Amino acid sequence: MSEIEIRDDRAAGRLEAIGDGDEVVGHIEYFVLESPQRALVPVHTLVEPAHEGKGIAGSLARELYGIAAREGIVVAPLCPYVVKWAARHPDEAPAADPALQRAAMEWLTAHPGRF
Repeated sequence: MSEIEIRDDRAAGRLEAIGDGDEVVGHIEYFVLESPQRALVPVHTLVEPAHEGKGIAGSLARELYGIAAREGIVVAPLCPYVVKWAARHPDEAPAADPALQRAAMEWLTAHPGRF
């Protein structure tokens, strides 16, 4: 995998993998849940087809959990890729409380145009 930079665009709700030439080669779309507790909620992970198979999605997921740990909050994944990644990396990706997962899904359902 060539060097990528990962940038958190919190205002846009995107964690972006930046490749050569400042090209966005992958991203995770997420939102910040405030209640019942603050959490990062990834909804979609996308890697551009020309960059698939290079570990970019995994790097994005790892960084999302790293951001949450540094901020002292949890990740409540709704994105199927992040759910699978977290199951394979339980030491890096603590499981979210089921009630928090439900709250995240309820938020997403209440904001249908967001993603």
